Amino acid sequence: MKEIKSILQLYNSFKTSNEKCAIAQVVRVEESSYRREGARMLVFESGVFEGGISGGCLEGDALQRSQIAILKQEPSIVTYDTSKENEIGVGLGCNGVIDVLISPISENSSTLEMLQKCVSDRGEHIIATVTALNADINEITLGKSFYYDKDSASLKDCKHERLRNFLQDKIQDVLENKKSKTFQFEEEGVKASVFIELIPPQFHLAIYGDNYDVYPMLEMAKLMDWDVSLVGNVQKLKKEKLRSVTHFYLKDGEVRPEIDHRTAVILMAHDYKTDYDNLKQLIKSPAPYIASLGPRKRFDKMIDEFKANGIEFSDVDQQRIFAPCGLEIGANTPEEIAMSLFSEIIAVFSGKIGGMLREKIGPIHER
Repeated sequence: MKEIKSILQLYNSFKTSNEKCAIAQVVRVEESSYRREGARMLVFESGVFEGGISGGCLEGDALQRSQIAILKQEPSIVTYDTSKENEIGVGLGCNGVIDVLISPISENSSTLEMLQKCVSDRGEHIIATVTALNADINEITLGKSFYYDKDSASLKDCKHERLRNFLQDKIQDVLENKKSKTFQFEEEGVKASVFIELIPPQFHLAIYGDNYDVYPMLEMAKLMDWDVSLVGNVQKLKKEKLRSVTHFYLKDGEVRPEIDHRTAVILMAHDYKTDYDNLKQLIKSPAPYIASLGPRKRFDKMIDEFKANGIEFSDVDQQRIFAPCGLEIGANTPEEIAMSLFSEIIAVFSGKIGGMLREKIGPIHER
């Protein structure tokens, strides 16, 4: 989401210049690649760009090809095979095949408008993009994108009825599996590859605490471009350190952050009763990650008190509570603890357990 925001920011800053632009997007990856499907960069004809499709080895060539696409006003697919001799990016450790769709942005293009929808509304978004086509059909061309409206369960502006029905069926698979995927459509001589991209909502961090150790958490959240809610006594904190906080909530107020399945909660009030009361309420939320700062014996005491009061957490609920919290990296300072916590949060949201990649059997990314 951070990359999409940066792209939109650059695009809006160039609006008055009338300079033409294009978007280069990774739409297929075989074997290894620094970036995965969905990575994109916005390129202006002057060479100014934002975003990325690799670790730096492909951007230069993609920039030049984007400038050509802008000049011709024609989309194209570029395949980079970094495992071959003399290929761009060879020797840089990727050893994979990457398809990049380069699409010029015209006045009639709705691509940027679709991306704006994704950042404006907190929810899951689907964009289906044609990445291969053997013939133009009913206003469907290479690089054409369609936005899926979840409220009406329809693919907007897709005029080809059979393709639309096919894609709407496959979109349900993507939504269920929470993973972007390319699908092949073939009917009556028409062949098309369509990349169905799932763009999830921005991560949300809800911090319940107001001591100085929240500052590194806020800095890390700012770097990651996460939404941040802070519950506590704001008067205790330095105003200049709170610029990344989206929503403030009074410690003793009735209003609390909206918690969803993309929210990570950190209980760090350093006050046993406050953390106990907050956990009692937050366990009812859908948050997949609830961290309780402090040693294990503190949390065990909390669990015993819950049981004494007739409250027992289910096995599923206990799996959502991380106490002690963070990955074991030897963290001691507030900054190191913040890094440990954020690493664990990312691992949980990704369905991973953490650990050193050199110990991992198999590829880094799912294929």
